[in-house]
Amino acid sequence: MKEYRQEFFKGERALYAAEDAVIYDSIFDEGESPLKESKNIEVYHSQFKWKYPIWYSNNVKVENCNWFEMARSGVWYTNNIEIKNSLITAPKNFRRCDGVTLNNVDLTDAEETFWMCKNINLKDVTAKGHYFAMNSENIEIDNLRLDGNYSFDGGKNITIRNSVILSKDAFWNTENVTVYDSYICGEYLGWNAKNLTFVNCTIESLQGLCYIDNLTMKNCKLINTTLSFEFAKNIDAEITNKIDSVFNPISGTISAPEIETLIVEKDFVDPEKTTIKCKVVGKKEEVVEWRAHI
Repeated sequence: MKEYRQEFFKGERALYAAEDAVIYDSIFDEGESPLKESKNIEVYHSQFKWKYPIWYSNNVKVENCNWFEMARSGVWYTNNIEIKNSLITAPKNFRRCDGVTLNNVDLTDAEETFWMCKNINLKDVTAKGHYFAMNSENIEIDNLRLDGNYSFDGGKNITIRNSVILSKDAFWNTENVTVYDSYICGEYLGWNAKNLTFVNCTIESLQGLCYIDNLTMKNCKLINTTLSFEFAKNIDAEITNKIDSVFNPISGTISAPEIETLIVEKDFVDPEKTTIKCKVVGKKEEVVEWRAHI
C-alpha cells in the first residue's frame, strides 16, 4: 500500500480517487473533498480541517483523528467506514452511508448527523445535536450519551443498550426499536411509533408513550411522566413505580403499583379494551381537565 507521512494537503480533491493507501500524521487543510472517490484507505493521527473530506468512498479506516468545525458534511455516500478514538466537531456528518462503525468517538456538534444511513454500529459514543439518526435503519448501539432533540425520527430496526438519551420527541415515527438498560428523558417520547420496546429502562416524559402501535415495557420506571399512553394501542406495560397520570389508552394492559391520576374518556376510547392492573389509583376522571370547562 502507498504511504503518506507528515503530509500537508491543500487544494480541492488533493487525494482524489486514492486507492490502497495509508496516511499518517497528516493535515487536510483548506480544499474540498480531499479523499473523494477513494477506496481501501487507512488514516491515522491526522486532522481534517475542511469540507467534505470523505465522499463516495469505500472501505475506510480512521483512528485517532479529528474533524475540525469546517470539516462539515464529512462522510457522505460512503460504504464500510470504521472510526475509532476520534473527535468530530463538525455538523452534518454521515449522510446516506452504508456500513458505519464508531468506537470511542465524540461528536460535539452532531446536528443533522447520521441521516438516511443503514447498518450502523455505535459503541462508547457521545453526541450533542438535534435530529440525530433521522430515517436511518439497522442500528446497533451500546453506551451512547446523546443530548439533542428529535433523535431517531423515522428510524427502523434499532437496538440500544446501556445508554443515556436526553431528547425531546425521541423515536417519533420509528419501527422496530428496542431499548435496554437505559435512561431516556424528553417530552413526547415515541409518538407515532410501531413496535417500540423498553426493557429495564427509566423514563421521564411529559405526554410520553402516546400514539404508539404495539408498545412493550418490561421492568421499567416512569418518573415525572404525565398524560402517558394517550391513544396508544396494543400496550403491554410493566411499570415498577408510581405513574403520575395515564390518559386515554386505546388497548392493552398497564401494570403499576400506583397510578396517581387515571383519565379515561368514554367518548374517545373504549375502557373495556384496556386492562389496568393497579392496587392504588389516586383519582379517576372521565373528562380531562381542560375539556371539562368547554
